[in-house]
Amino acid sequence: MERRRFITIFLVVFMNVFGFGMILPLLPYYAAEFNAANWTIGMLASSYALASIISSPLLGRLSDRYGRRPLMLVSIVGTIAGFVVIGAANALWMLFLGRILDGLTAGNITVAQSYIADITDDKSRARGLGITGAAFGLGFIVGPSAGGLLSAWGYGTAAFVAAGVSVLNLILVAVWLPESLSEERKAVLAAQPRGGVTLSRLLVALRRPRFGPALVLRAVFWFAFAIFQTTFSLWARDSLGASARTTGLILGYVGVLSLLVQLVVIGPLTKRFAEGSIVVVSLAVAAVSLMIWGFTPTVALVFVSLTPLGIAVALQNTTASSLLSKSVKPWEIGGAFGLSNSLTSVGSVVAPLLGTTLLTFSGWAPGLTAGLIALALVPYAYAMFMRDGPTADVATARPATTGR
Repeated sequence: MERRRFITIFLVVFMNVFGFGMILPLLPYYAAEFNAANWTIGMLASSYALASIISSPLLGRLSDRYGRRPLMLVSIVGTIAGFVVIGAANALWMLFLGRILDGLTAGNITVAQSYIADITDDKSRARGLGITGAAFGLGFIVGPSAGGLLSAWGYGTAAFVAAGVSVLNLILVAVWLPESLSEERKAVLAAQPRGGVTLSRLLVALRRPRFGPALVLRAVFWFAFAIFQTTFSLWARDSLGASARTTGLILGYVGVLSLLVQLVVIGPLTKRFAEGSIVVVSLAVAAVSLMIWGFTPTVALVFVSLTPLGIAVALQNTTASSLLSKSVKPWEIGGAFGLSNSLTSVGSVVAPLLGTTLLTFSGWAPGLTAGLIALALVPYAYAMFMRDGPTADVATARPATTGR
C-alpha cells in the first residue's frame, strides 16, 4: 500500500509539473502574438502567483480538515480549466484568465507535500519529499521539451495537451489514491480552531523558533529563484535569440539534473550530512550560479552555467521542505506548507515584474540581482540551521497559520 501511495504521488506531481512546464517557457512567445510588451508578460506570470497567494494556505488548511484526496481533486479540476482557456485563447485577456483559474486552485503541490508528510516519519521525511522533487525534475525534463516541440503546431496545442494530461491526473487520483488521513485524525484536525492567514498570524508564525527560520528560508530563496524562472525565457529570446524549442530544451536539461539529484544523491547525502549543512552549501552554489547566468553569451555556455544551479536548487528545495515539515505539529503540516507556498507566491508576484524591469537595463541584471539575494541568505541559514540551529520542541509550538 505504501509503495502504491508513493508511486501515485510521484505521478500526480509529475503530471502537474509536466503541464506547467509545457506552458511556462512558451508564455512569452504566446503573449507576443497578441503584441504584449515584456512588462505585460511579467504581469502574466505574476497573475498565476497572485491568485495562488489566496488559494495555497486555504487549500492547505482545508486538506488538514477534510482530507488530502478531495482537495487534490478540486485543484486538478481548476488546472484543467485553466489550460483549456489558454489553449482556446484568441486574445491576451484569455491568457490572463487561464493563468488566474489555475492559480486559484494551485494546491496540487501543497497537498502532495502534506500527503508525503502524513505517511513518513522524521527520519524518512527528506527521502519521501525527494519523491516529489524527483517528479518535479522529471516534469521539467519532459514538459518544457515537449512544449517546445509542440510549439511548431501552435502554442495553444501545448495547452490542450497539458489539459489532457491533467485529465489523466484527475482519473489517477480518483481511482488509485487512498486518503492519507484517518477518520480519527480528521476529527482531531476538525477540532482545531479555524483561521485564515493575516499579518498578525504571519508575524506569530515567523517568531516560532523552528518554523519561522524555515519559512524565511523557503520564501526568500524562492523569490531569488523565481527571478530566474520567470525571466529566463524572455532573456533567452532577447539576449541569445533562442527559439521556444531551444528554451524548452535548456529548461529540460535543468530538469534532468534535478531528477538525478532527487533519485541518486539526496538519499545518501541526507544520511551522511545534516540537512542544515546541505541547505547552506546549496544556497552558496546557487547564488554563484545565478550571478554567472546573466553574463553567459551563448546557448552552449548556458548549459554549463546552469549545471550547478540545477543541482543546488534540487538539494535546497528538498531539504528546506523537510526542515519545514519537522518544525510543526503533525496536524499543522498542511497549513504550514500552505502558508509557505503562499509566501513564495508573493515572491512570484514581484519576481517577474522585477525581472522584466531589470531586463530593460541589461541582460545580466536579473541574474546578478537573484544571485545577490541568495548570497545574502547564506549567513542567515548558517546561523539558524548550523551554528545555532533552532531547537524548540515542536510539541509546544503554536499552530502555523492560526497564530494562537
